[in-house]
Amino acid sequence: MRIAVHHTTIYRFERPATHGLQRLHLRPRDGAGQQVLDWSLDIAGARVEQEYDDHNQNHTTLISFGLNAAGLNAAGLNAAGLNAAGLNAGADGGHGDLHAVAITTRGLVETVDRAGVVGPHTGFAPLWMFTNQTELTRPGAAMRALIARFGPAAPVCHNALEVLHGLAEAVRDGVAYEPGRTLATTTAEASMAAGHGVCQDHAHIFIGAARALGMPARYVSGYLLMDDAVGQQASHAWAEAHVPGLGWVGFDVSNRMCPDARYVRLAVGVDYRDAAPVTSVTQGGGPCDLAISLEVAQQ
Repeated sequence: MRIAVHHTTIYRFERPATHGLQRLHLRPRDGAGQQVLDWSLDIAGARVEQEYDDHNQNHTTLISFGLNAAGLNAAGLNAAGLNAAGLNAGADGGHGDLHAVAITTRGLVETVDRAGVVGPHTGFAPLWMFTNQTELTRPGAAMRALIARFGPAAPVCHNALEVLHGLAEAVRDGVAYEPGRTLATTTAEASMAAGHGVCQDHAHIFIGAARALGMPARYVSGYLLMDDAVGQQASHAWAEAHVPGLGWVGFDVSNRMCPDARYVRLAVGVDYRDAAPVTSVTQGGGPCDLAISLEVAQQ
């Protein structure tokens, strides 16, 4: 299957930021059932400082912006750049009062269905690192009640898979998919206790529970080709657990399935903060509005 992606993210600041730095995980890699046929990353209102592969082998781009960035002014994003993204540049049609950064990715990825199996562990991060809990995945009372329903995972491949599939179903049964009820900072325990969340929360709960059962687990950010919609509100997230004899295996808890040919992997990490498509640190600028335009379609 060939999947075309067009993803634009625009940050509008109330006033020019003094300085800003963003880490982008917006360029997929070949492997794990996908081949990148074409991909571009366009930046307006900022400049690329560095590109590298991180400890998880995620392709990473660092960009800077702001009044203190040499040769850059955050107010310098022109109206045409915003209009090209299908977004309103302002009532006056100009950009005199607009201070923004726009990030646009376009690409084509060919995928195959591997029943969720990614394969052996690679990268500089050791496998044991994915057994450690983080602030976002650490279990509390609500998650411990869930974990208690599952014994320690046996090292035999099919038994481990049985536990993981059961865990994924239990998380989805206990946490309703309700957009707008949680934030990027919401912990797995808070979402489990509240009984609602989105794909990020489902992934964090599954990861925290799998780690508590002694199995390495990690967070995956990416794109999902939906059957009934091209335009989407946000990118997708799911989890992967390391199974003896198979390696990493994906679990999309929100959709009650293992990833197939409709999924494009962007980045992996110990949790959302490690694998987020965009991570920002900004000084000044005041309040920031975020606008996202995302289309995922089969070619």
